[in-house]
Amino acid sequence: MAEPTNLPVVQSHCRFLRSKEMFIDAEPDHTVPSSRSGHFWCVHTQTVIGPDGKIVKDEECRPDRICFDAF
Repeated sequence: MAEPTNLPVVQSHCRFLRSKEMFIDAEPDHTVPSSRSGHFWCVHTQTVIGPDGKIVKDEECRPDRICFDAF
């Protein structure tokens, strides 16, 4: 069995960004590797393209986008 890796947990600072990992109701277990798929969607558009026409990704969700709304 492979050793667990410490992959980052999906954390967004925009309340309109979603990922399937955000819907898991469990305490984080850092001994289990993340299944981070990298698939995100926007609450406004319900697609991978935000209302500003740009791709929706955790690292692209920042205050300089018109759709950004911090927690």
